[in-house]
Amino acid sequence: MTAKKIQKRLFGTNGVRGIAGKDLTPELVFTIGTALGHLRKGRIAVGRDTRTSGETLGKALKAGLLATGCTVYDCGILPTPALQYKVRQGYDGGAMITASHNPPEYNGVKIIEPDGTEMGDEETLQLEELIFGPVLPVTPWDRVGQEIQVPDSTERYIEGILRHFPGSPGRGMTVVADPGSGPACITTPKILEGLGCRVLTVNGVMDGTFPGRLPEPSAEGLRNLADLVRACGASFGVAHDGDADRAVFVDENGQFIEENAEFAIVAQNICRQKKGLVVTPVSSGQVIEETVRNEGCTIRYTPVGSIYVARTMRTLIANGEPVIFGGEGNGGLIFPDHQFCRDGGMTAAMMVSLLATSRKTLSELARELPERHIIKDKIAATKGAEILASLPLQFPGCRIDLTDGVKIFSKDAWALVRASGTEPIIRIIIDASSPEAGRALYQDLISRLKTIAG
Repeated sequence: MTAKKIQKRLFGTNGVRGIAGKDLTPELVFTIGTALGHLRKGRIAVGRDTRTSGETLGKALKAGLLATGCTVYDCGILPTPALQYKVRQGYDGGAMITASHNPPEYNGVKIIEPDGTEMGDEETLQLEELIFGPVLPVTPWDRVGQEIQVPDSTERYIEGILRHFPGSPGRGMTVVADPGSGPACITTPKILEGLGCRVLTVNGVMDGTFPGRLPEPSAEGLRNLADLVRACGASFGVAHDGDADRAVFVDENGQFIEENAEFAIVAQNICRQKKGLVVTPVSSGQVIEETVRNEGCTIRYTPVGSIYVARTMRTLIANGEPVIFGGEGNGGLIFPDHQFCRDGGMTAAMMVSLLATSRKTLSELARELPERHIIKDKIAATKGAEILASLPLQFPGCRIDLTDGVKIFSKDAWALVRASGTEPIIRIIIDASSPEAGRALYQDLISRLKTIAG
């Protein structure tokens, strides 16, 4: 069973995003709000990250919802997974104003379903029909909605995470947290402290200009985190993206843990406790599959995007399949015993727990993983879809996977080639058993792409 991607006009795999005031205007967000109000009448929870445009766009979204008669529960600034946890407590839906890892000038809207997952493709197409259709009617003056402020919206979320880790597993452990000036400032330190950890922070004050680093937690941007980890002898450092649905790590030596290795470390720990299926996109690194299979578990692949992972996990479980873990190779991990969405706070807590139980350092766990080498690149291409349609014919002797883009398997490596839905580019990922095998497949692939493009 594989989920199928559907091309949408406005929304991507993680909501709609654009430069605030240019691509993403208050007028557009108001229209999204009215469309959502018509589609999901009732109680709607709304939240935002720390971006400077968040308050304006949040008010536009709420105005659209109120104009259709919805009751709006304003949860203020909080991580996306905290809002998703909130929505599951009896709301008819939710909306998060965030651009996740994009630069500060961007913002966006993520729509949350009553089960806490992001809105699926079919439902999003219905929403887009309303957005691009005739002007939507609003309710009369005596039937407009009501706005209710929800203080302390993160308390149950934090408690829900801590409930999975009794006994203060982090006692005696120092952890450095880098919330990146985003909403994790008010959650991750409390989660770590609740586990018994001594917590130090960098970029720990909410600021929508992101003065310390960009919202994308890259190895280059986490140098201050790495320096503090080394200086204080911490067990590890954890950093989040702009809405804290992802978490990435540096080890006790300040070395960045590549996100696929992070996934593999957590998956290994979970697979040693119980057997079953691990769900991840075709873009995830081979180290994940090898680690999962080495522990006697099974991997299941989906199209790229956390929504496809989460919904595949739910469908498999509904069909009686033993799904134990899922997520993406970018630090976005999904714990089905907790909730069906990427959760950076839960991921940070899980790292504390597995280090405590394994009695090994993070660098030791990383060194034990199968060795893989990854190359990522992108090339300009105005006819990406046409090129990808012809690409399988260039590799007649190779196994081809068309789940999302074109995935080509050679003896010691694979390549995933996908056309961007928003830019005239083709994205390439090479995953190989050695640097030499990776370079050879990359050079062969580029040569064949040039042949197709003419």
